[in-house]
Amino acid sequence: MLCQIVLFDGFDPLDVIAPYEVLFAGGMAAPGALTVELVSAEGAREVPSGTGPLSLRAVAALDPQRADLVLVPGAAGRPGALSDPGAPGDEDSIPARLSRALRTGLPALLKEALDREGLTMATVCGGSGLLAMTGLIAGRHATTHHMGVGLLDAGGVVAIDARVVDDGDLVTGAGVTSGLDLGLYLLERELGPRVAHAVEKLFVHERRGTVWRATGPVPAGF
Repeated sequence: MLCQIVLFDGFDPLDVIAPYEVLFAGGMAAPGALTVELVSAEGAREVPSGTGPLSLRAVAALDPQRADLVLVPGAAGRPGALSDPGAPGDEDSIPARLSRALRTGLPALLKEALDREGLTMATVCGGSGLLAMTGLIAGRHATTHHMGVGLLDAGGVVAIDARVVDDGDLVTGAGVTSGLDLGLYLLERELGPRVAHAVEKLFVHERRGTVWRATGPVPAGF
């Protein structure tokens, strides 16, 4: 199983590193079962994050025909105005950085990934907002950082107030630290609970909350 984690200019480092380490450890716990790599729409390059001089290196291009799991992070920066991400002086805001990512070859690759049967798309924090801005997940259930719910609403996404939301081939995490929980859940879902539990013990981190899925009876009075 190949997981490709997408980098774009202005990405949030914790959105990337937290799930990367969890999934990488899962690959060590189940040798040969999972490989993780950092990619970009443009291919191998140094990709600047949204947190000053920190950058990470993409080792390959995002390839939806090769990947089994594609993970999209959010951006780092000022909250900014969702209604006008291109406002003067707001070029370093999160909405502006997400908008710039959408002016690259990334949206077409994400559409190809979402259209491919058997591929799972995952997001952390504003990554679901980026997908919502493309219009590719309208009508789907997803979560995001509480300050970015407006992006989901604007994209016709059904926003769920949960730390991790499983909508089949779309699995989303809320705030930045939810990348740990998202990664552990993906390990449990794809490689089994024993692998996920081993990595949970290694990282001394207990997954928080119940993963939301659209199954079971609808609660009354809540």
